Amino acid sequence: MRRSKGIEFGVGLFMLAGVIGVIFLGLRVSGLGTGVTGDTMTLHANFANIGGLKVRSKVTLAGVEVGQVSAIELDPEWFDARVTFEVDDKLEGELPRDSTAAILTAGLLGEQYIGLSMGGDPQTLEDGDTIRDTQQALVLEELIQQFVSNMVKD
Repeated sequence: MRRSKGIEFGVGLFMLAGVIGVIFLGLRVSGLGTGVTGDTMTLHANFANIGGLKVRSKVTLAGVEVGQVSAIELDPEWFDARVTFEVDDKLEGELPRDSTAAILTAGLLGEQYIGLSMGGDPQTLEDGDTIRDTQQALVLEELIQQFVSNMVKD
């Protein structure tokens, strides 16, 4: 009887560890468990097409995560997507004004995120500024459509 209780306790402990692991992985995949901790700087960028970019998508600089998307809305003046994102405030006064923001994809069918590239302007971006040089998302369906239409023409 005593051995049976020890086995039951071990199985229960193993099951608890499994449930905690599944919850942890779920939070990591959904993006709820990520983000910049501490003070942030808000930046904006307008894109003609954001593809599958979502709120809480990551923002990277040189491949290092430095922030996350906080809002996406339609710009009523230009009718393109206005993306607001928060980056680590250590970048305030460090990002040149002519830096670029591109929507990139992690792998062929992976999540989309914003990749920042440094410019060379001596003036820097401040909290609330807008990045003017942007590159829209590459949408896989559009690429396939172009490929097929080019094959039909030939």
